[in-house]
Amino acid sequence: MPRIPEAEETPMLPLPGAPSSSWARFRERLGAIFSGADPRVCIAFWLFGLINNVLYVIILSAALDLVGPSVPKGVVLLADVIPSFGAKLIVPYFIHVVPYSVRVVVFVLFSAIGMLLVALSPGYTDGGTMSTKIAGIILASLSSGVGELSFLGLTHFYGPFSLAAWGSGTGAAGLVGAGAYVLATTSFGFSVKTTLLASACLPAVMVVSFFTILPRSLPAVPAGYRAVIAPDRLAEERVFTSDDCDEAMNETDGFLASSIPSIEGQKMSRSESGSLRWQHIKANLQRVRGLFFPFMLPLLLVYVAEYTINQGVAPTLLFPLTESPFTHFRAFYPAYNAIYQVGVFISRSSTPFFRIHDLYIPSFLQVANLVILILHSLFNFIPSVYIVFAIIFWEGLLGGLVYVNTFAEIGDRVPQEEREFSLGATTVSDSGGICIAGFASMIFEIWLCDWQDAHGRDYCRKL
Repeated sequence: MPRIPEAEETPMLPLPGAPSSSWARFRERLGAIFSGADPRVCIAFWLFGLINNVLYVIILSAALDLVGPSVPKGVVLLADVIPSFGAKLIVPYFIHVVPYSVRVVVFVLFSAIGMLLVALSPGYTDGGTMSTKIAGIILASLSSGVGELSFLGLTHFYGPFSLAAWGSGTGAAGLVGAGAYVLATTSFGFSVKTTLLASACLPAVMVVSFFTILPRSLPAVPAGYRAVIAPDRLAEERVFTSDDCDEAMNETDGFLASSIPSIEGQKMSRSESGSLRWQHIKANLQRVRGLFFPFMLPLLLVYVAEYTINQGVAPTLLFPLTESPFTHFRAFYPAYNAIYQVGVFISRSSTPFFRIHDLYIPSFLQVANLVILILHSLFNFIPSVYIVFAIIFWEGLLGGLVYVNTFAEIGDRVPQEEREFSLGATTVSDSGGICIAGFASMIFEIWLCDWQDAHGRDYCRKL
């Protein structure tokens, strides 16, 4: 039987439009991930996240220069957080009556005035008192807190990429704020006063972002919580909250339409209007109860753990200088903070590429980090500072992951008509966690340093 000659192999050519290299495939994958993203929306929300948080970071970076070495730096931390926490606890129940455009202008004024008060009050070396500085810090803190819950609520109208951009901007704020302050006051030789005065101009970026960059084509940037889908579809979205909350929302659908003054075209009496407002407040309290365990508690836990590490434990994670890359013990803490901020930035920018759905897993891992680092501070069992660097980086990754994925999960799992309120109300957990950690860290730092000194490791006394 004659042998049939084998067909000659010819090289396979890429089909038209097919990626011809790994770089092309990577670009194609990125294009698929970011399909539908509006660059203007992403830029605007990235700037919102950056500017809203960067003043908080600058104030903490300037804590030593603001209050001097004799005053605990925890005073600045608490003044920078407690007003924000109080605002987030109360404001979500009535902020919806204020249009976003008005809020942005108020945020900018409060932030700018706050930074001017901090910058222009006499320094501690000039015999100046702290009262004016603290007043300025409180104004900036109020602006930052209400700004966070407002901008997160605003992401409800602009889709998931706005939330991803906001998270990335807040992560960048740590790097930009701390880095800019150090560069300005050391490398460029600017005074603390000049640096803080310059930072008072930064909030104006939010005005430019909101009124010129952010698209205003969506019909809903209103005064009043509302959904962005048709009312007849709302019932299909009810998959999250308790039966009580669903019942309350079914009874108060008018809450979404910002038409409190009238029912079926007739004016309501003042008592009826007040009664309806009280029903809305009760409905929101029911919502918060439904938000607590799935979203608020894991966010609270991760912030308590990571800020206790950063403020109370990290200052005691010291090694002999001969076993470290540093020449001074004071260099450990800024290095830990920088590594932590890098981890936060990476993880807060990760939602388009990576999502977690069980928020408790990274929260418990963060608590484990706290326990491990406290035990090391007590018993000195980690052999190298580079292992501590890795743990601190991991801490930043976990903290950022829980933050952005908490709000991403709210966007996925909370019904549309409840989402705007839920995004804003949940922000109380991060400020609450920082407040708790602020008080706890004062206790931990003193206790751990005393323990180390009593056991022959007096490094923390040399800071």
